[in-house]
Amino acid sequence: MISALGSFLALYTAVFTLLMGLGLLGTLLSLRMTMAGFSSLATGLVQSAYYIGLVFGSIVCQRLVHRVGHIRTFAALAAISTATIMLHGLHFSAPFWAFLRLITGMATIGLFMIIESWLNECTPSSARGRVFSIYMALSYLGIGIGQLMLNLSGAAGDAPFFTAGILLALCLVPVSLTTAVSPAMPQTTRLSLRTLLRKTPLAMLGCFSAGLINSSFYAMGPVFGHAIGLTVPQLSLFMSAAVFGGLALQWTVGSLSDRFDRTLVLPAVAVLIALMSLLVMGATRVAFPLLLAAMFLFGGTGFTLYPVAVARGNDLFEPGQVVAVSSGLLFSYGLGASIGPVLAATTIRIAATPCGLFAFTAIIASIYAALAVWLRTLESVAIVPVQEQAAFMPLKRTSPVVMAIDPRGEPPSETSEASNTRQ
Repeated sequence: MISALGSFLALYTAVFTLLMGLGLLGTLLSLRMTMAGFSSLATGLVQSAYYIGLVFGSIVCQRLVHRVGHIRTFAALAAISTATIMLHGLHFSAPFWAFLRLITGMATIGLFMIIESWLNECTPSSARGRVFSIYMALSYLGIGIGQLMLNLSGAAGDAPFFTAGILLALCLVPVSLTTAVSPAMPQTTRLSLRTLLRKTPLAMLGCFSAGLINSSFYAMGPVFGHAIGLTVPQLSLFMSAAVFGGLALQWTVGSLSDRFDRTLVLPAVAVLIALMSLLVMGATRVAFPLLLAAMFLFGGTGFTLYPVAVARGNDLFEPGQVVAVSSGLLFSYGLGASIGPVLAATTIRIAATPCGLFAFTAIIASIYAALAVWLRTLESVAIVPVQEQAAFMPLKRTSPVVMAIDPRGEPPSETSEASNTRQ
């Protein structure tokens, strides 16, 4: 029992440290490029490279793990991630940073896959709901606290790159010292995108839209904050408010999605995202506390679209297909995330105002809401009775392997038990 608890603590510490470093780095890079006079489009292209790396890395890293094992792969990827972060401070150019972001994305997705493989190995069926929820909560906390760490060293000089690099290096320690048995990599096969789009278009389009919205916020949020005159401490609070909002409202929105028809909940969430985007745009002209409150609500709606869409996808498939379905939906999210920063940057450029970022998120959310209502009106989507819907679980985009921990993949009786434990 003590050994199992130690393994969980080590893995939770590793993911928390990893996401603090990644959260700090993402905001830092966008802010530094904006301060140096790079265009919003250049910043968007650089940040899109990271999400492209996540998509390709999920394929490459799985093969690497099978070839050399978990510990060696984790050590190599942690070293690569640390080195690429340090290299950002040695040479400042958009093409070079885009290349580093691509490598960082490929390496960090491998780190997530290995951590989540261990979690899957250590987790008994009866504890999947608790383990999964804690893991997701720590993921959000890590990203949120990473934004606040921008205050430790400011945005200038090499110190913030060293801080982010140290955090990435430290995530190696708890995993390297764990006494848990090296796990088998769970299968992450997915259904064809055509099959998913035909059977659950609301889920596919919802995940794609969430990828567009979330990646554009992470990439271009610092650009927006700097352009409206926020100081570095204010910017860190601005970014973290959205992340903590996403964490705080996960269970509230999830509870509603468990009690009502998700074909109605999804467009409702999208409408709220559009309204909160408009609220943020209006709050820039008022007091800073109101802007923080608006960002909290924006994150609370924006970061819940993806998990509700995944829950909708799982409504239409058997528990044994959860991993395949969720992995396919994650891939759809990744496609949206890969182009989100570029499209948001283009909107900012066309609108000639930093508020173009939230105009973009409002447009995407509105289009998705309209499509969802239209598909439902055409009876192109299956209506699942509320009592037969899959349980909602909080989700953050990590790797396809995390779906193996998802309690919804268990037989119905066990899934229900895990859901009751969560609530």
